Amino acid sequence: MPRTSWSRPEPGRPRRAVAAGATLAALAAIAATGPAASALGVPSSVSAATDAAASAVLADGEYTQRFLELYDKIHDPANGYFSPQGIPYHSRETLMVEAPDHGHETTSEAYSFWLWLETSYGQVTGDWEPFNHAWDTLERYMIPTRENQPTNAAYDPGAPATYAPEYNHPSQYPGELSSSVPVGSDPIGAELRSTYGTSDIYGMHWLADVDNVYGFGAAPGSSTLLGPDHEGTSYINTFQRGPQESVWETIPQPSIDDFTYGGENGFLDLFTGDSSYAKQWKYTNAPDADARAVEAAYWASKFAAEQGQPQAVAATLDKASKMGDYLRYALFDKYFKTPGCESESCAAGSGRDSAHYLLSWYYAWGGALDTSSPWAWRIGSSHAHFGYQNPMAAWALSTDPDLAPASPTASDDWAKSLDRQLELFRWLQSPEGGIAGGATNSWDGHYADRPDDVATFYGMAYQEAPVYHDPPSNSWMGMQGWGMERVAQLYEETGDERAEEILDDWVPWVIDHITVTDSTWEIPSNLAWSGQPDDWDAANPGDNAGLSVEVTGYGQDVGVAGALARTLMYYAAGGESATHAQAQQVAHDLLGAIWTQDSDTYGVATTETRADYDRFDDVLTTAGGDGVYVPDGWSGTMPNGDVIEPGVSFLDIRSFYQNDPDWAKVQAQLDGGPDAEFTYHRFWAQTAIATALADYDRLFGDGGGGEPGPVDTVAPSAPTGLSAGTATATSVPVTWTASTDDVRVTGYTVLVDGTAVGTASGTTYTITGLSPDTSYGVTVTARDAAGNVSEASAPLTVTTAADGGTEPQPGTCTATYTTVNSWSGGYQGEVVVKAGTSAIPTWKVTAPAGLTTSNVWGGTLASGTFTPEAWNGSLAAGATTTVGFIGTGTPPANGTLTCE
Repeated sequence: MPRTSWSRPEPGRPRRAVAAGATLAALAAIAATGPAASALGVPSSVSAATDAAASAVLADGEYTQRFLELYDKIHDPANGYFSPQGIPYHSRETLMVEAPDHGHETTSEAYSFWLWLETSYGQVTGDWEPFNHAWDTLERYMIPTRENQPTNAAYDPGAPATYAPEYNHPSQYPGELSSSVPVGSDPIGAELRSTYGTSDIYGMHWLADVDNVYGFGAAPGSSTLLGPDHEGTSYINTFQRGPQESVWETIPQPSIDDFTYGGENGFLDLFTGDSSYAKQWKYTNAPDADARAVEAAYWASKFAAEQGQPQAVAATLDKASKMGDYLRYALFDKYFKTPGCESESCAAGSGRDSAHYLLSWYYAWGGALDTSSPWAWRIGSSHAHFGYQNPMAAWALSTDPDLAPASPTASDDWAKSLDRQLELFRWLQSPEGGIAGGATNSWDGHYADRPDDVATFYGMAYQEAPVYHDPPSNSWMGMQGWGMERVAQLYEETGDERAEEILDDWVPWVIDHITVTDSTWEIPSNLAWSGQPDDWDAANPGDNAGLSVEVTGYGQDVGVAGALARTLMYYAAGGESATHAQAQQVAHDLLGAIWTQDSDTYGVATTETRADYDRFDDVLTTAGGDGVYVPDGWSGTMPNGDVIEPGVSFLDIRSFYQNDPDWAKVQAQLDGGPDAEFTYHRFWAQTAIATALADYDRLFGDGGGGEPGPVDTVAPSAPTGLSAGTATATSVPVTWTASTDDVRVTGYTVLVDGTAVGTASGTTYTITGLSPDTSYGVTVTARDAAGNVSEASAPLTVTTAADGGTEPQPGTCTATYTTVNSWSGGYQGEVVVKAGTSAIPTWKVTAPAGLTTSNVWGGTLASGTFTPEAWNGSLAAGATTTVGFIGTGTPPANGTLTCE
């Protein structure tokens, strides 16, 4: 990798045209078919939004259809990806141990992948309500409320935390708190408080027990534990004791520790040593997840703007910007010490001199539960893994005016982070092309003296396996896919030459290790590293001749495959060389093989052999060995009565696993039988494949998944059976019978007096913006994926009511129900609520009889009545809001509902 300099290039360069050009051309063609929509009194914003939806549907292709099929499987309530509250599970299966220690936990990672899924859905369909709903759910259930962090106002940025060391093995804990170790000041705490008028942190906690399986009941909105009877999600934590603590050695604890469970001091004295303990709350953020959420928001904003409906995601974009502001805590050393620290007594930082500007492994915050004696703390992290870096998010937060955080110094911080992150990738790149582990500012977790020969990066020391060692954190190929996917996005979007150089070496290495045939496929699964990089010199980067990587295992992790495919696609879309073309082909073939070979009822998945499930009953027998460490003399209980004491196993404090439907397979393995096999459908993995499928047609846009086929010139049949419902003074609902096509009908265009006024994916549409007591001629056309348009339906004459007819009166409202989509056993429905001729403070709508729903957004459903969320109850005169939901069974008939 010979390079002589490493400087930031001038921004931007000409980009290769992609599918959006064809989409906009199609949109222009539609717009040219008749007079402007405003002639009918249709607001221009509504016209743009409906035309945008039409253009999105026209950008169709084979892989787009696969995306939509997988999207439907993920959202089908019968497939079990979401909880009754609408929260994405880590996996639809329950018996699963990896980073989460139960399949029906969720992570901030899962939410961030959900946002990406809905971003792709919005790009394909023009519908952004599911994207906004995903963020609203994230905000409701994964960002702690004021009640969950009740004493944050007592936080002092001048004294952010009391020092506690980290150790290399759980048996060395608890780590004693020490006020004598100097801690630096927090340079952004006061700024955030001033900017947002609150001391609350707007960041996701990383882990939640969605079904309250453990029974802590640390619920959103509560400052106390609600116990096993709580039927909603619960904030929990696991990893707390150094890099050697594998998931098999963790002791779950609630994020609100009021001493109801655990021992005399709850769970606190398992982790930190102190003279006395106070009941407290504490949360840990996984920065890569928050950064991925910001990254998805950037693309959602871009796609919505290209569709002519930027306001569709504007409110959510403001929230993503705010999240990015708080995410800066990940850019600072754990105790705000300066980089290069090699002793606990090293100088405390002030201002920005404690910033390493990398996305570290976590940031955390906590405080007292007792509001009469309030205190609070915050910390960053000293450890940075390349797989957590997100230069795409850093670029968006530092350059996009719609996403730039409100704090005065935030954009500058993210600009510096962008440069530093790209330098980290370059510093860690092996001659083969793979990216090595990361760096730390706190050797051995307590700022110990480092080996003299360890390579350095801006004062931080190289680590082959930063953060966790069991298994080594950079042996998993997923880190390569996750980290490099963001580099490739930056390259495709901006042409950044630094990103391109990294990819030019990484892509051929990956391609050489991917195999795809008609009957199987494989990608790297495990990596082994030797040596270390050169000391970093930005002016003269070394060639890292002493660093090497070897692929030591191959497998079929569909999630990692999705990340690798997306990386190859973004790289391919950014250039025209033979390597770029090869990258596109490999991505195409890999996604095709996964789809044809591994699709099942629930999504895409392969069978895994879990030799590590031998560890369910491991007991710690020697200091430094494997097993759950509990200090001598310590005893406590879990909410279900499981005893926590020295000598327990992972299973002993999770006895509920023995009631799992799949437990017999694990028990047979523990009894000496063969290793258990499972077919898992991880939420993040399904969405990784789904978004890769959507991206393929978006980036390469040939309408055939990369392989041109016969040109479709056959138009759909004309819609029939056009009929109208009850008209108001300004609107009328219409329905029709579906058209047929030799491939697939992708949507319909509704025309009033020959002018297109909107589009529909189903067979219903409500025409709005009409004049009272006026007759109109309505027709409908169908279109297919190739853009062929049918003959118009037979015309239908509709007449609006006179003023004062069925139009809602002052202080009243109307509501209409429409089935948006349906499948075997379920459907997606929506209720549109409209205020009358004056504003209303709130509303309620009587739901169709017998309605059974899950995953309701934009409102709540209880006792047969829809009511608003906090943000959409008050409606201005004539304004509308939408409640969407996933229903089970047969959809109700479209029509008018009772609104009060």
